[in-house]
Amino acid sequence: MKSVVDRLRAKRPTFSVEFFPPKSAEAERSLWQAMRELESTDPAFVSVTYGAGGTSRDTTVRITGQIAANTTLLPVGHLTAVNHSIAELRNVIGSYAAVGITNVLALRGDPPGDPQGEWVQHPEGLLYAEQLVDLVQELGDFCVGVAAYPQGHPRSPDPDSDLRYFVQKLRRSDFAISQIFFEVDEFLRLRDRVAAAGVDLDETPLLPGLMPITSLKGIQRIAELANMTVPSWLLDRFAPYEGDAAAIREAGVELTTQDSQRLLAEGVNALHFCTLNKSNSTRDVLANIGLLPVRS
Repeated sequence: MKSVVDRLRAKRPTFSVEFFPPKSAEAERSLWQAMRELESTDPAFVSVTYGAGGTSRDTTVRITGQIAANTTLLPVGHLTAVNHSIAELRNVIGSYAAVGITNVLALRGDPPGDPQGEWVQHPEGLLYAEQLVDLVQELGDFCVGVAAYPQGHPRSPDPDSDLRYFVQKLRRSDFAISQIFFEVDEFLRLRDRVAAAGVDLDETPLLPGLMPITSLKGIQRIAELANMTVPSWLLDRFAPYEGDAAAIREAGVELTTQDSQRLLAEGVNALHFCTLNKSNSTRDVLANIGLLPVRS
């Protein structure tokens, strides 16, 4: 199976897609429909996240394995340290390897219940994402990604130490995907600071996390969970469409298209889209920025 980095090092702009674990049979059918619709767009890779606090682990592992077995897509297995012993983590990594998954996104994860609550290490577990990266790499020939935070990790004491620890983590990894952001300049500043610290981003790609807005309430909830603030200009931009789902979706596609075009113009050659298990908005953005494959 190809590695994520092999696909990201292509000499052309590319993208990847992220899905969420379904909570019902109907939601799972919707996920597979969205995945099939995006399969023809040839993403560099796809991933299915864990639920908060490491929940939905079994569903995530099962669906990721089915992607590997039943589609042409390159799957990335999610893995979080929260609430898991080292033995449990080894078991998940082994489950991925058993179905041929050799690309893993290693995250510390948010604490269950209150994502901003105290992070408590499992008594037989790991404390940092960096340790999880090491564990994955010890167990096989994996391509390992990590998380990046354009606004800074919410638990970092200051920007300088945040950068130092991120660079340290990135040097042990193969690629990174950023948390979603509302200001493109936040991501570009992170990229430039990482490059200035000596990281070769051609060798270790850093992907921006993008999410086409389909609901103001939804984006505010996601920002709350991530300890981010939705800027006033964004709320003002979407306020005229309140109550009109179609108009909000159209405005969300327009905004993400603008952000994507800016990132591509700034030399960012790989974009990561969080789909909310719906393909239409992501496909519209991809069409707008010229990343849909040309059909013969």
